[in-house]
Amino acid sequence: MSRARADEEEYWHSSKFRAFTFDDEDDELSQLKESKRAVNSLRDIVDDDDDDDLERVSWSGEPVGSISWSIKETASSSTSSLEGRDSSLQKGSSSYAAFPKQVSSYSLSSLFKGGVPHIQYGQMALSDTGVKNYAPELRRPKAEYKDYSSDWSPKDTVRRMQRGKVCSLERFRSLRDKLMLLDEAVAGHDGNVITAVLIFLKRTLRREILFRELEVRQVALCHLIHFLKETGEQKFLLDLLRFLDRTEEVALSQYREHLNIQDVEKRREFLKGCIGLPFSAEDTSHIQDHYTLLERQIIIEANDRHLETAGQSEIFRKYPRKASILNMPLVTTLFYSCFYHYTEAEGTFSSPTNLKKTFKIPDKQYVLTALAARAKLRAWDDVDALFTTKNWLGYTKKKAPIGFHRVVEILQRNNAPVQVLQEYVRLVEDVETRLNLATKYKCHDVAIETYRDLKDRIQLTAYKCKVERGSADEEKINSILNNLVRN
Repeated sequence: MSRARADEEEYWHSSKFRAFTFDDEDDELSQLKESKRAVNSLRDIVDDDDDDDLERVSWSGEPVGSISWSIKETASSSTSSLEGRDSSLQKGSSSYAAFPKQVSSYSLSSLFKGGVPHIQYGQMALSDTGVKNYAPELRRPKAEYKDYSSDWSPKDTVRRMQRGKVCSLERFRSLRDKLMLLDEAVAGHDGNVITAVLIFLKRTLRREILFRELEVRQVALCHLIHFLKETGEQKFLLDLLRFLDRTEEVALSQYREHLNIQDVEKRREFLKGCIGLPFSAEDTSHIQDHYTLLERQIIIEANDRHLETAGQSEIFRKYPRKASILNMPLVTTLFYSCFYHYTEAEGTFSSPTNLKKTFKIPDKQYVLTALAARAKLRAWDDVDALFTTKNWLGYTKKKAPIGFHRVVEILQRNNAPVQVLQEYVRLVEDVETRLNLATKYKCHDVAIETYRDLKDRIQLTAYKCKVERGSADEEKINSILNNLVRN
């Protein structure tokens, strides 16, 4: 035992490992370095570098790196070191008074939860590494010792944040330091870091100072505006935009508030008030249309709800409404009007032609919407009238601003009969497109007539295989083939 005691004394007071003296600096970093050397030096005593495959054990017989080993051995090292210091003090000088022994305090939760290492007098919190890597973690390069002191420059702080490490920004107290931190974050081109720094500045600076500094930092300003829009901090955003004298953006932000108003009458009044805001000419027109549309929808909704409840309208009895028309887009409102109020006079608010005229709906959009609504009701006469026009001599012809190939596709999606489809497939001008549609939707008459006009006997013979045997279509193909042979 005396020899073991002597070995320990020699170890703690050898020149290789500097022993603790009361002349050392009593700051946190000095204690941390001493603790690291103490723990890592145990490897030289209990480990054999040549036997890495063998389980390493401590003096107490427990595996090195276990929780109990970390607590017991470090505590015993502290105790032994203090005892050695006491004996050396007694031998060297009697003028020093004995100090109470330091007690190492550990929390098991800190071993698993991790956290920012912090050393206090008489207490040691473990680093953010796992238990098994505790000793190796202490052997990190000296350049990383500053991570424990929290004494980072703005550049170092930004780099740590980019690596996903947790660090406090509270130490940056002066305006100069905060702006340097923001400039370093912008220079790092990391949006998450820039946003994190902006949140810190937003919390710790007065609005006037923050706005003034951001005015000359456009990248950071754009990040903050986007962040405020995403988080819905409307009042802060409006104050910032007013400071920057962005009147149109202020107006648009105020207009966006209508989305949070659920009551339809209050929303209508709010939109009426938005008309006078300083929008651009184009935006002012859109705001006016929005207000007018909502006003129309309120009138149509009240009237249709009464008709549906009273059962006075056949179309509402046959096709009950699935949803309210309130707050619906213009195209949806037009479809609703074409579905339930197609035949109404232009003077009524619910008339499709009235909506088209009031909101200047283009012909192409109007025809597409009306066609979809009337085809859904299988009102083929209305579909026919939609494309029939008269010239000044009184002759009628069919004309479609959207192209008859699109008309055919919409009709087919609404299960139009073959006779209706064939009528519009014939109107497709491009021959190849017409043949593709006729073949795809089995409009045999159109395909046969097109091949006849092309005098294509080969295609007619091939198409004969696609019709039923003994049908009128087969007889028609045979007749055309015979006429082509005679001619």
